[in-house]
Amino acid sequence: MQGWGRVLAVTAGRLIAILVAVNAALLVVGLVVAKPEHLACEGPRVGLVFDVGGKNDKSFNEAAWRGVQQAKHELKICVQTIEPSEGADRESALRALAAAGVDLVIGVGFIFSPDLERLATKFPEVVFAGVDYAPSQGVGEIANLVGLQFREHEGSFLVGAIAGLSTKTQNVGFVGGMRIPLIRKFEAGYIAGVKHVCPGCQVQSAYAGSEPKAFADPSLGQDLASAQYARGADIIYHAAGKTGDGVFAAARQRGMRAIGVDSDQFHVAPCCVMTSMVKRVDRAVVEVAQELVAGTLKGGMRELGLADDGVGFVNDMNNAAMLPAEVVAKVNELRADVIAGRIVVPAQ
Repeated sequence: MQGWGRVLAVTAGRLIAILVAVNAALLVVGLVVAKPEHLACEGPRVGLVFDVGGKNDKSFNEAAWRGVQQAKHELKICVQTIEPSEGADRESALRALAAAGVDLVIGVGFIFSPDLERLATKFPEVVFAGVDYAPSQGVGEIANLVGLQFREHEGSFLVGAIAGLSTKTQNVGFVGGMRIPLIRKFEAGYIAGVKHVCPGCQVQSAYAGSEPKAFADPSLGQDLASAQYARGADIIYHAAGKTGDGVFAAARQRGMRAIGVDSDQFHVAPCCVMTSMVKRVDRAVVEVAQELVAGTLKGGMRELGLADDGVGFVNDMNNAAMLPAEVVAKVNELRADVIAGRIVVPAQ
């Protein structure tokens, strides 16, 4: 009987070990919806939830990541981030941060908008901010919700002019992620810039889909870009998140040029990225964090464009060989004209 007791004890111990391991795995899977621990920080606390592509997308999300890291070091704030799997459980992640007592909760991406609106009313003591926030129909200003928007069409106008001045085939392309008004702003500004400097140029356009996953499909991005290159385009601009990696892959494969978006994407494909349209999400994030620290942060809409250095294009030693000085000079003249109101860039 003592022998059987030892066997049963060992068996029970193994079962407990298995259950503990399974439970740990479930906790990892469910991490995004777990309530974060109260942040041990004497200063203001900022939480940020990433969207599709995650903080290492080398584009939109990564710009937000740079912003919170800069704010953390310069303002001595406490920062917590959550990276939902494939963009799922966004609302749960935002709610968990708010419930944990975070002072400022930031959602990165337009798709957070309805969740931010609901949670702002449930947690009036927390300030929420949405990057690319798009108000739902019938929703007015919410006192503790900051909407961060950008004049993407203005920055896209400049890289469109670069493409129009640089194309050898008078045929360029655009690949968008999800077919929504926000991405249409990139396309409209780009086409206007191309046509402004090259009225006879052709602009091919394609979108990866009508769901959020359209921002995370590099294979489809490569197919769309390859088709445009095959039809004569020699430069393609993308506004497609991780799907844009496929555009770079197609450019690399065919020895063509491409234009990045949101962050400087030269290092993603040094062979081919002649410039990038930068969208200063990092700056917007730092500014709201600064106001939080100063105690002046209030809800409302904000929009950053060329005049605010909220958008622009990359011009440095990395891309000097693909971006001649005369092209840069011409595009800087156009930038001044847009800021002065002499050129009005269409948003749709």
